[in-house]
Amino acid sequence: MPAWGDVAGAADRLALSSSPAELHGALCGWLAAGGADVAGWLAPVMADAALPAPQPGDALDRLRVVSAAQLGDPSFGFQLLLPDDERAPQRAEALFAWCRAFLGGFGLAVGDKPLSDEGQEALRDLANLGAAQIDEADDDSDEEALAEIEEYLRMAVLLLHADCAMGEQHRQSLH
Repeated sequence: MPAWGDVAGAADRLALSSSPAELHGALCGWLAAGGADVAGWLAPVMADAALPAPQPGDALDRLRVVSAAQLGDPSFGFQLLLPDDERAPQRAEALFAWCRAFLGGFGLAVGDKPLSDEGQEALRDLANLGAAQIDEADDDSDEEALAEIEEYLRMAVLLLHADCAMGEQHRQSLH
């Protein structure tokens, strides 16, 4: 996975107003819903036909390649791109932004694909997290809760990917 700063730098060079978490969330939503894994992913994922394709090998191109590989990893190696910041409020804000962007990318690609009951529940949970607000209380339990939410999101995204983008046999092994 490219580093947060590398993705931020690539986004700045293209004058994108999205954070690395938002770019990764939108891309993962698009891919999880069965959207095309193409080098020119920015335009369809960000719903802006004027956006150029990332340069081969740059951070945004690597983000797509790694994200697609992680979503298809049979050992569930998918990871969210979040800042390295150790402070829970900053990571939580990035996580909530990731969820909002995931929903946007997912909505652009899902079409009329049916979701399992578990997939529908996961999508509702993502929407609830995307609407969440930061509580500025600094507590060690926030770190633990954030780690649990990240782990849940990883599994929810893989479940949605299995529902929409993978074959029936893969869905059965995940459920």
